[in-house]
Amino acid sequence: MDRNPFKVVIVTGVPGVGKTTVLSHLEKRAEEEGLKVKILNFGSYMLEFAVKEGLVSNRDEIRRLPLRKMLELQALAARSIAEDASKELGEDDYLIIDTHALVKTAAGYLPGLPRNVLDHLKPDMIVVVEAPPEDIVRRQERDKTRFRADLGGVEGVKRLMENARAASFASAVQYASTVAIVENKEGKPEETASKILEHMKKL
Repeated sequence: MDRNPFKVVIVTGVPGVGKTTVLSHLEKRAEEEGLKVKILNFGSYMLEFAVKEGLVSNRDEIRRLPLRKMLELQALAARSIAEDASKELGEDDYLIIDTHALVKTAAGYLPGLPRNVLDHLKPDMIVVVEAPPEDIVRRQERDKTRFRADLGGVEGVKRLMENARAASFASAVQYASTVAIVENKEGKPEETASKILEHMKKL
C-alpha cells in the first residue's frame, strides 16, 4: 500500500467536539517527548482557496457552496497539504490533519475524506474524536465565532456523529488505515490528547 514517507494521522470529529483544543495539547506533549509533528487544518486550506476565488468570506459559508465547487476545493486542499508536509517532514515525523469525516451541506452529507483526497494524504490512521451530543451542542453555543445552528441541535449532532463514524471506517478501507475512536471528556482535552498520542506512537 502506497504511503507518504512520514506518518499521516487524520483527526476527525463533528463541529464543536473540541478537536482543535485537543490538538493544541497534543502538539505540546509531542514536543515534550521529542516527536516532530506538523498540524494542518484542512478547512483552513479550503478557505484560503475559496477566498482567493471570491466565493466566501468565512469557513461556514464553504458548506453552502455548490457540490462540485466543494469537491474542487477539497482536491486543492489535499494536494497542497501533502506538498507542504513533504517539504518539512521525514520518515520519523507525523503529519496531523484536523478535519471532518462528514460535512452537512444543503445537498446532503458530503464525505470529508473521499478517494481523491485520500490519494494525496495516504493516511496511516484516522482518529474519530467523540463526546456526548449534549456537551457538543453546549460547546457550539459557547463558540460565537462560528455558525452551527443548522446542524440540528442534540438530535442532529447525534445523527451526524453516527454517520461520521461510519464514514471514517469507509475512508479507512481505501488505504488500510487504522481507526481509533477517542472520547473527549468535558474539561479533559489533555487526557484526550495523550490517548491519541499513544495510538500514534504504535503506528
